[in-house]
Amino acid sequence: MELLDLCYDVLIRILEGVDPPDLAKCSKTSWGLNNFIKDNQALWKAHYLRNLDDPRGRPSDPDPDWLSRLQEAVHAQKILNSDDADAKRRSFKFIATQIEDLLRTAIERDGVSKNKAALTEVFNKPSNLDAFLYRSSLYHRAGTESQDAAETEEDRQMSAKLHCLYGVPSGVSGRRSLSTHAHARARVYDLRSYTKNTKWGPFRDDGSMKVDWEMLESIMIDLGYNSGTCCRRFTRHFKQFEPVWSEPFGGIVRDKPLKDYAPKLLMEPDLPLHLKDPYNISGEWLRIVCFLDYNDLHAFNFMDPQPSPDAPRDPINTDEAIRHIHMRLQVTSVESAGPFDNLDLPVTHFTGRSRSVDAAWDPNANSRIRGTVKLTPEGEVRWTTISIFYGEERWRSEGIQVGGRNSKRGVIGTWFDKDYDPHGPAGPTAFWKVSDEIGESDDEDSDDSEMAWV
Repeated sequence: MELLDLCYDVLIRILEGVDPPDLAKCSKTSWGLNNFIKDNQALWKAHYLRNLDDPRGRPSDPDPDWLSRLQEAVHAQKILNSDDADAKRRSFKFIATQIEDLLRTAIERDGVSKNKAALTEVFNKPSNLDAFLYRSSLYHRAGTESQDAAETEEDRQMSAKLHCLYGVPSGVSGRRSLSTHAHARARVYDLRSYTKNTKWGPFRDDGSMKVDWEMLESIMIDLGYNSGTCCRRFTRHFKQFEPVWSEPFGGIVRDKPLKDYAPKLLMEPDLPLHLKDPYNISGEWLRIVCFLDYNDLHAFNFMDPQPSPDAPRDPINTDEAIRHIHMRLQVTSVESAGPFDNLDLPVTHFTGRSRSVDAAWDPNANSRIRGTVKLTPEGEVRWTTISIFYGEERWRSEGIQVGGRNSKRGVIGTWFDKDYDPHGPAGPTAFWKVSDEIGESDDEDSDDSEMAWV
């Protein structure tokens, strides 16, 4: 009996066991096999879902073009498994698009995501890190012989975004990232980056409100260095304060499909606020804040000689202070986006309290807090927070939720003086959610200076 004489169910089971790159070769062996394979969406679907997460989110969603998706995945895998550095660089945009798509459609089933596992495996290869994740402008000065910045601004921004999604994991790959920390710290504490155009946050200095992924990359590296190198004893005792980016793509993959937001929810008067909130704000959050001694910050920015306006400052190895903070946040209102906002989702307002875990004596870490969450023009999730002491605003922060809405990776950004003082202070911060429960909040009516988290 010949292969094509087998019944459909038996033949398709045999072909499902063939590696995807070999299916094309099988189709060239005979006219009959070519006809059986080329338009067989069920076969392409079976191969795709055997190796990667279902991109539909829900099985009831319409089928994508399974052949096209599988071909792109196989092509990407071939490039990533190659040792040809030039081929990798030529394919930068294609691979970057594939990585973003695989992370966007990834979902954990019983704690496992096929997309995340596949990406983690290929990025265990140092040449892939160098070709795709380490190509921002940071690596023009801080890179090794195999690392250099991409030629265009958009490619440098995309590489930095991929690096932010990947994180700063423990182990060899993380140490490769952290070797640039002195240059990253210089970027974070260069007060020239804090302008009206950037809103003093991680946005580009052209007023577009596009995310400056290179700034976020530097913040992540700086915070990762401070947490992993300087606070190991603390994070061993308080496991939840180990940053979510300490494993490859940590916190990026969802464990359930992202819910569609219906604008009509805003018109339901009896619906609880947390159900109207598309950003899932209410709950307990952990925060890291770092800062330089003000004398060090001032000397770094204002002592002569000064670099030219378009040149980066020299790397800085000055130690930073770090605060670990517990926050309880609760939604207070959900409003339709305004005429200058991204109209895809509403604007959510929240209030809460923050308490220092490791420095109860520091009043700057203990405060009331309020803020807003909205979409940027390009659809990223922007968080603005304001810290309030004795009824007076003191500090603000601007951040971006890396991985998008409801991402467990949390928010990375900057903090600064509420009056936008060009002389500072300013620095990096990050926070991530650990529980949907708000819990009991003690001493709600006490003076802010008396608060201590135990």
